[in-house]
Amino acid sequence: MTRNSPELSARAREIALELTSWPSVTGTPEEAAFSDRLMQYLRNSGHEKVWKEAIPGDALGRSNVFSLKASKGNDGWRTIVLAGHFDTVPFSDYGDLAALALKPLALREAMIFKLEVTNESPLALADLKSGDFLPGRGLLDMKSGLAAGLAAMEAYDGGLSLLFIATPDEEDRSAGMRDAAPLIAKIAKARGLHIELVINLDAISDQDDGSKGRVAALGSVGKQLLTAFVVGKEAHACYPQDGANSAYIAAELVTEFELAPELAEKTGNEIAAPPTVLYVKDLKAGYNVTTPAQTFVYWNTLQHRRSGAEVLDVSIRLAERALRRVSKKLGLTIPVLTYEGLKQLVPESQRMENAEELALRTDLDLPERTKLQTQHVWSLSGLSGPAVVLGFGSIPYPAVSLQDESLSKVIADTAKAHGLGTVDYFPGISDMSFIGEPNGNTAAATENTPIWGTSFTLAEAAGYSCINIGPWGRDYHHWLERLHAPYAFETLPRVLLAVIDAVFKKG
Repeated sequence: MTRNSPELSARAREIALELTSWPSVTGTPEEAAFSDRLMQYLRNSGHEKVWKEAIPGDALGRSNVFSLKASKGNDGWRTIVLAGHFDTVPFSDYGDLAALALKPLALREAMIFKLEVTNESPLALADLKSGDFLPGRGLLDMKSGLAAGLAAMEAYDGGLSLLFIATPDEEDRSAGMRDAAPLIAKIAKARGLHIELVINLDAISDQDDGSKGRVAALGSVGKQLLTAFVVGKEAHACYPQDGANSAYIAAELVTEFELAPELAEKTGNEIAAPPTVLYVKDLKAGYNVTTPAQTFVYWNTLQHRRSGAEVLDVSIRLAERALRRVSKKLGLTIPVLTYEGLKQLVPESQRMENAEELALRTDLDLPERTKLQTQHVWSLSGLSGPAVVLGFGSIPYPAVSLQDESLSKVIADTAKAHGLGTVDYFPGISDMSFIGEPNGNTAAATENTPIWGTSFTLAEAAGYSCINIGPWGRDYHHWLERLHAPYAFETLPRVLLAVIDAVFKKG
């Protein structure tokens, strides 16, 4: 197989279809079993140095998979990492086509037939009938990216060593990459390697002509899960003016924060997606005619360079603006607190005991544990409502940027030569946050996340030069998910090889 031969594209396609056929939904036994299947597949494909590293304490027994292709040249200690995740979201959304969700060729024909009847998405129908797009759960996000990396690795014959890493759990808490990132330094030290660049292989969505998907990203957005614990004042529904309905207060917050431009950070021409509410629910146990005393809300927020402290400062201003409307209607002044301020009112021993108990509740996700911990601390604080407590509810994803300007130029020039654009930030949440060079700091997140240190810990990002070059397609995380196959199988492996060569020549 040569670098520019049809066999390179055929190999990328072959690997992608094979990996897609293996179920690996996040949090399932199949995801845990994927590592062994992948190791055996790589060994059968001629990879000589293949191993896995179990994730310590992982309840499912999941592992990261590594494959090293050591160069025989004098510069073989110089190394590029090719990385990506193999877990997928569930495929129950395929409905009556679920049995075909992991069979892209058969699924395409079935989807064409269904879309011709329902006319649900003329664009998807046109894409699939064109022959350029292939559907299938995980093919776009991101097993075709892994396949392109493996095909390029197998074809590479230059002076660098290549380290391939496949990780689980990117779709949930990034347990795979959070464990793999610090291992890279240990592997490098043990094998005498110098990591010059990490290429993440994740997918980008583009609903237009694909130009926004055919890019090299020189960094990645970060994420904070902003939370609001809203405390009202209970009242009988026949006398609502006697209280302050926490659900109404939360509704004003939701209105203020939804797509708020103040939290849509802009860098150059790139704008991080504005916040959107992911959860809003009162804490009543069941029906009665008493207004809700407490309500919990959380939002997805994305950042380029803002720290947790900056996100919190902007959020406080937005909350205060919303609460001015509440005050005007209810005739009450409602304060905004941070969790850091609230916890100072409660002895640490009482706080930590409850947080440690919540950490054992494997039936609860991280935001739910955050809600319960905030509720517990509020109950011990001696404060009374109404009030709003802002904090963070899950693992923060640091924004990362490639800091080496000369390396950025080499990558941008190489991308341009192959018809790709360049962006500063990969627009989706990704494992790059834990392997790249971080922007800002996590101090405010540490102090304002109720379950930090008990339900999870977070090491510093590994700090490697890191970019993303991956496939593109449309509608991922949806049953219409489909991959632009010519780019993924023909262009992408060759671009990866070109970038690897350019880094080698840079010296």
